[in-house]
Amino acid sequence: MDIASFRELLGPAGQALLAEAGEADVSEAGLLGTASRLRERYGADLVAAALTQVRLRRRAEAKFGPDAGRMYFTQAGLEQSTRANVAAHRARRFATVLPSDARVLELGCGIGADLTARSRVGLTGDGVERDPLTAEVAKANVMALGLDGLARVRVSDAVEEDPDGYAAVFADPGRRTARGRVFDPRSYEPPLDTVLDLAGRAPAACVKVAPGIPHEVVPEGAEAEWVSAAGDVKEAALWLGGLAGGVGRRATLLPPGGDACTLTPAGLGDPDVRPWGRYLYEPDGAVIRAHLLAEVADLVGGGLADPRIAYVTSDELRPTPFASAYEVEDVLPFSVKRLKAELRRREAGVLTVKKRGSAVDVDRLRRDLGFGGRRGGYGAAEATVVVTRVGQDPVALLVRPVRAADPPTAGLAR
Repeated sequence: MDIASFRELLGPAGQALLAEAGEADVSEAGLLGTASRLRERYGADLVAAALTQVRLRRRAEAKFGPDAGRMYFTQAGLEQSTRANVAAHRARRFATVLPSDARVLELGCGIGADLTARSRVGLTGDGVERDPLTAEVAKANVMALGLDGLARVRVSDAVEEDPDGYAAVFADPGRRTARGRVFDPRSYEPPLDTVLDLAGRAPAACVKVAPGIPHEVVPEGAEAEWVSAAGDVKEAALWLGGLAGGVGRRATLLPPGGDACTLTPAGLGDPDVRPWGRYLYEPDGAVIRAHLLAEVADLVGGGLADPRIAYVTSDELRPTPFASAYEVEDVLPFSVKRLKAELRRREAGVLTVKKRGSAVDVDRLRRDLGFGGRRGGYGAAEATVVVTRVGQDPVALLVRPVRAADPPTAGLAR
């Protein structure tokens, strides 16, 4: 899709076509027939642009919910955009700290997910985007969401921008190339050091980074926040200047339909190391990335079974949003033969395998345990196996997920 086709899509004929395409069959099986039918009345380039938008909008529903149906996307822009609830969380943090008349400069605004989220909480600002087509898409999203009085988009290279006059900067350097994701901060586009230098010229700033960012590259005085949505770590951000919270690092969880939960360092030392207790806690990925295992262990009254593996164990059941709880039913030296016999004895028909600190191939292990085919398993019961190690000893735990209303069973068997 080029700029000319996209602009035509925003006109009356394009909007009529887009509405019609939205009601048509755009599945892999029906796409060719739909395209042929629409080309009888519209130009081929415009039809291609409309069908691309319809398909991208349907993919975007997972990120943007109902808004996806009126937004515009490029494929790369959708893949790299911030999920709506993460952008809303970040926008609320901007709005809490900055005065109501603050203007924010966004460097690399993409399709405008963060830009529009800040506008929705009343903050004005400018977004700059180097790619002309992506900038056009961002402008269209500002208009489509009714925010044209609050946000503006222009084509510009982020490294040429001057933050002077803005209360804060938000930067989202590119972390994808034609070869895939970029993990080295020096290979961001622009490089992270360049972005931090630009952001540091403003009184306050936030820089979006990859979740795997090394702790040692976080600038002194900055706060690193890892954000998890519905149990998956989605991204991280560096908060600088007036937006830094003074805690160094933070894990934030955004549960579906619930309020954000945040965990920060409590000044604890390394967590205790102890034998397996009655319960196993699997910390959220954001907690692990933020190096806050000691805080979770303290919350549940437990410790680590192995100091290098992020499983917390305790004899107490203390519900926490920062870790999933499992009741430990058995701890076995890892043995496929023994596990298989135990699962057969339990008449397990559905098997969940989790691992941490183990080189076991989960798919192969499932096959070896008799759960590789459609009719795998030995009955109707559900079973969960955790494969890990303590020191150099591989172990397998048979556990039961604990839900809020579940009573504990008889206890740990060994």
